[in-house]
Amino acid sequence: MEVVWFKKDLRLLDHAALAAAAGLGPVLGLWIYEDDVMGGEDFDARHLGFANECLAELDERLAAYDVRLLRRRGDAVAVFEELWQQTHFCRLHSHQETGNAITYRRDLAVIAWARQRGVHWQEYAQTGVVRKLQKRDGWAERWLQRMTPPPRGIPHGLHGFNAANLAGESVCTAQDFGLSPDLSEPLRQRGGSSCGHATLERFLQERGVGYTKEMSSPVTAWEACSRVSPYLTWGALSVRQCLHASVDRRRNLLEQKALGQRIDARWLSSMKSFQGRLRWHCHFMQKLEDEPAIEHRNFSRSCDGLRNEFHSDVESFNAWKEGRTGYPMIDACMRALTATGWLNFRMRAMVMSFASYHLWLHWREPGLHLARMFLDYEPGIHWSQCQMQSGTTGINTLRVYSPTKQLLDQDPQGKFIRQWLPELAQVPDVYLAEPWNMPALEQQFCGCVIGRDYPVPIVDHPTAYRHAQEKMHHLRQHNDSKREARRIQKKHGSRKQGTKTWR
Repeated sequence: MEVVWFKKDLRLLDHAALAAAAGLGPVLGLWIYEDDVMGGEDFDARHLGFANECLAELDERLAAYDVRLLRRRGDAVAVFEELWQQTHFCRLHSHQETGNAITYRRDLAVIAWARQRGVHWQEYAQTGVVRKLQKRDGWAERWLQRMTPPPRGIPHGLHGFNAANLAGESVCTAQDFGLSPDLSEPLRQRGGSSCGHATLERFLQERGVGYTKEMSSPVTAWEACSRVSPYLTWGALSVRQCLHASVDRRRNLLEQKALGQRIDARWLSSMKSFQGRLRWHCHFMQKLEDEPAIEHRNFSRSCDGLRNEFHSDVESFNAWKEGRTGYPMIDACMRALTATGWLNFRMRAMVMSFASYHLWLHWREPGLHLARMFLDYEPGIHWSQCQMQSGTTGINTLRVYSPTKQLLDQDPQGKFIRQWLPELAQVPDVYLAEPWNMPALEQQFCGCVIGRDYPVPIVDHPTAYRHAQEKMHHLRQHNDSKREARRIQKKHGSRKQGTKTWR
């Protein structure tokens, strides 16, 4: 019997672990509801709901090949020990996972258990992340080599193991783990490979034409962005599947053009941008793989003590996460995120920057809240970005976003703002970016009295901006900051020179 441990790779296609197991013998699939993972600070009911939807479809597809997907709850080592006592299996297959500290420690414990029981645990790469990478030079070429082979189809010879005597757990829900209800359930994306493929196909054929320019605005991004990120996070799609589908689409466009057919020139730019984002996805995951500590501590140790990690401003933090800062663009984004589980990248950067620079909060607590809210929470990308938008990477450009400017640039007619902040629905466009500047009579007329119907700004932007710039500029002038920056660039920096691209 070949045991395939499904972690965050909930699909049948392009599944290296499943393919390898199918080539060796009958397969038993295993999913573990881990109390430590689901009780973690970065976990939310929306994650479990999406995972269960992926599992339901995976279970159905495996059943077509008489392969059982066993679902059990508990500590991973205890689950494996019980299964070993029942079956004495000798091989375990899974994909490599670049997860949080909890899954990292769990994997170490499973390695120790497997050695003790004589079980051979084989892990397979499923992204462009390289285990035990010695240096970043040449990483992009290695990523390309890994992504070049076509995605795998249904594993040849896939068949099941007579597991009728093995008891399994029923589907676990948020209530089983004491999680608060999934606030995003009515509006969030649905899990499963079929939804993932449909989402990708619509992006490549219809929605993605304006991707390059429309990804920045929360008005257009909901349709223009690919929206495949949660499917990549949970492995309902693989990076390679998305890359090859976009390459095929670009090739078809070029063929149409060569035949004299008219195509929208924006498509070619969109496909190039999307492919770059797929590599970017793995590039940031590699940072956490190389340095797991960045989930909890600053990239640049010269930033230690810059903000108070243990005593944050609770009132400001709660206003930020609940969308009560008095800045419409921040508040609309936070409320939309809570309700849907998604936000486009520029707005993610803006809300994290606001928490870090305007409110001067340490990145860890806001980062945990965003991790719980993002349906597509990927630890490697998430913690790198939290630190980048907080200025603690030591190497990235400091960006202190102006919420007012972002509203004027990205939502000048207030469509997104009015959707998520109904109290501002009647505010004239001219005051929407800074409603506190409305004359008192205008406030009464439009039914939005500042301080009663909508908050006064929690902080003054120019003052906060100057404070943040002075603090960060002073810090980066220190010699130890410059030494740290050189170390970080060498270990984690992008290597763009000589990078080959898809044609």
